[in-house]
Amino acid sequence: MQVIFKNGGKQYKAQVGDILLLDKLSLEPKSKLEITEVLAIINDESLEVGNPLIANAKVELEVINEGRAKKVIVFKKRRRKDSKTKRGFRRDFTRVKVTNISK
Repeated sequence: MQVIFKNGGKQYKAQVGDILLLDKLSLEPKSKLEITEVLAIINDESLEVGNPLIANAKVELEVINEGRAKKVIVFKKRRRKDSKTKRGFRRDFTRVKVTNISK
């Protein structure tokens, strides 16, 4: 069984046992999280799509840890203008594991 759910303005496709990187949620490790914004559930042969959400469906997650991703360098240069900008960005994330999908 797979599920498509929404969190923080992004959509994620997962099944039980998957490990995902969500936007930072400021939760302690080993804590439980429940997401009710389920957009679609994919069984073996069937597909159930919400309008826009599926009622009474939820995804249960367990927080593993929090961290920061590798630095991404943003470099902008305008040729012949002696103008350049260098900026770094590191994304904060919460690593979670999908423990249960219920409908």
